[in-house]
Amino acid sequence: MKARGVFITGTDTDVGKTWVATRLIQALRENGIDAVGMKPIECGSHDDSDAIAAASGEAGLTREQVNPIHLPDPLAPAAFPEIPEIDFTILKQRFDELADAHELVVVEGAGGWLVPVDDDRTMADLAGLLDLPVLIVAANRLGVLNHTLLTVRAIRESGLVCAGVYLNPLPDTYDQSCMSNAKVLQENLEEIPVIDQNWKELMDLCCRF
Repeated sequence: MKARGVFITGTDTDVGKTWVATRLIQALRENGIDAVGMKPIECGSHDDSDAIAAASGEAGLTREQVNPIHLPDPLAPAAFPEIPEIDFTILKQRFDELADAHELVVVEGAGGWLVPVDDDRTMADLAGLLDLPVLIVAANRLGVLNHTLLTVRAIRESGLVCAGVYLNPLPDTYDQSCMSNAKVLQENLEEIPVIDQNWKELMDLCCRF
């Protein structure tokens, strides 16, 4: 059965997940695929969910559809003095509504793969509930090899499919490793595609599952 979307996680916060998600949605839509986005949990501003809603280009798509749960401070949910109650059932229901109405849903997680949501659950548990292939966004800089390989291992241990790694160049982070990171990652990951700024390859990857 074809997956109804893709779950985007990052090797860390601020590695460009929203940048990749919005441009992926736009590219898919420009190529005739009815793709929309979702940010199930957002902490802090509404910037990510607003950008995803704008990229989705759907006149009737509201911020609440894109982002069912918003928390006021830029912290992991489990870091709040009073941990908020986050109902995964509602998140799954909202995802299903989008997936039933559209061809493909690009879901952006909050932070990295194992960000705690509460005392018992992490962002990985949400991805597992949605049962989507996982795309890793990794910042192309020194340290990305370890961060990416650890994230791939954690995804596999969660029982989910790692669809690929998008190696994202960030402003003002260029160093010598940027020239070799893609090659070394591909050699170590073998069957998992490592995509280095190739949007067509990324679109094809998301439509393959």
